[in-house]
Amino acid sequence: MNVDEFGALVSPQPDFSPELKALWYDGKGDWEAAHDQVDHLLGKTAARVHAYLHRKEGDLWNADYWYAKAGEKRPSMSLDDEWKDLVGRFLH
Repeated sequence: MNVDEFGALVSPQPDFSPELKALWYDGKGDWEAAHDQVDHLLGKTAARVHAYLHRKEGDLWNADYWYAKAGEKRPSMSLDDEWKDLVGRFLH
């Protein structure tokens, strides 16, 4: 599956990781459901998606906290490109 096919899904697949489910919900415009998927999780991959979600929300201080937890810096790319990049990471 590629990023476009992922974005066209009408529901997340049962075997998706919480990170992919979060990105699917976000792609469908449901930020709260996306955040609920990763908010309680530990680990760098969940922190990375969590960071993206707070960046999208406009809470850059909180986003930067989660980027640091993920071991990364806030990217300069657009939110749309960041979403595509993350989906691509987690699909492979």
